[in-house]
Amino acid sequence: MSRITLGDVAVERHEHCKGDKSRYPVVALEHLTPEEITLTAWDESGENTFTKIFHKGDVLFGRRRAYLKKAALAPFDGICSGDITVIEAKPDYILPEILPFVIQNDAFFDFAVGKSAGSLSPRVKWEYLKEYEFNLPSNEDQKNISKILWSVNDMLEAYKKLTALTDELVKAKFVEMFGEPGEDIHDWGLTKLSECCELNPKKPKDIFPNCSYSFVAIPSVSVNGIIDVSISRPYHEICNGYTYFAENDVLFAKITPCMENGKGGVAVGLKNGIGFGSTEFHVLRPIKEKSDSYWLYIITMFNKFRLDAAKIMTGTGGQRRVPIEYLSEYKISLPPYELQKQFANFVRQSDKSKLELELTITVAKAMMKKIIAEKLG
Repeated sequence: MSRITLGDVAVERHEHCKGDKSRYPVVALEHLTPEEITLTAWDESGENTFTKIFHKGDVLFGRRRAYLKKAALAPFDGICSGDITVIEAKPDYILPEILPFVIQNDAFFDFAVGKSAGSLSPRVKWEYLKEYEFNLPSNEDQKNISKILWSVNDMLEAYKKLTALTDELVKAKFVEMFGEPGEDIHDWGLTKLSECCELNPKKPKDIFPNCSYSFVAIPSVSVNGIIDVSISRPYHEICNGYTYFAENDVLFAKITPCMENGKGGVAVGLKNGIGFGSTEFHVLRPIKEKSDSYWLYIITMFNKFRLDAAKIMTGTGGQRRVPIEYLSEYKISLPPYELQKQFANFVRQSDKSKLELELTITVAKAMMKKIIAEKLG
């Protein structure tokens, strides 16, 4: 095993499209999922200003805000954002199949963050990335390690698909019972979402200041409706500058790309029944005997709900957000509360299955990170 630099075994691809771009799929920074080596999203509309070309087998590294840990293997030829560094393996020096795992490594991301420049949107250049040092096993060991890592990744993808199918089953149940969001197939009448729940409720004045409460940052909320409430902080640290919510409130991530990705969920198990979190959340609080938390949450998870929200986001670049007015004015048919409770029971049962899948995914990810750190660190 030898100690080498990234520049010894890989180069930055400098290739630009000067002609017709319509035949190329497009990958923007928001299409890269943090800590995911498999690319699952891209755009094929052809409407973009990007010109940087990548080829199948290249590694797409998000050089802006490297702390987000975005790097994926390109499954096809395409065009990408200038905020993505295209890294091409030198086949004579490294097995191309193992390069994505060298990049998708906590040690590499830490190195990239340390070499980034800029305040609001720090970026890192290839001239610094190529100096990253790591251990390169023998060619035969690379083959064995690569085979193991890709097997683990395939298992992860399979479990993620099962999780997604569980979510689709829940949405299908919603449509079966209530119709599509925005429809009124049962003649219950359409009303505004703001009439069905309380939006961004104000912090009560009777919170005990000497207690600790749950703290939820954006990374603590998954795209599968699971909220990690294990972190808590003293009240005096979080009482100002954070979003307040309480047990059974629904969190809706309003900032791009978290909103488009589906970050949100029902807050349960909060320490002392109260939580504080990122200002990038909108909060939906059910009204007693009128609306249920899980019914509200699933409404926000429908693709159309989020696609329509994306159309009216305000701001620019990575700072675009859904205004609260969108949620407030959204038209919805309000079903009887008893039916909502029946639906909520179905969701809870589905969530139990999904939680087991998530635990398996967490263990597999930890296994992958351990192998990468030990063999390619």
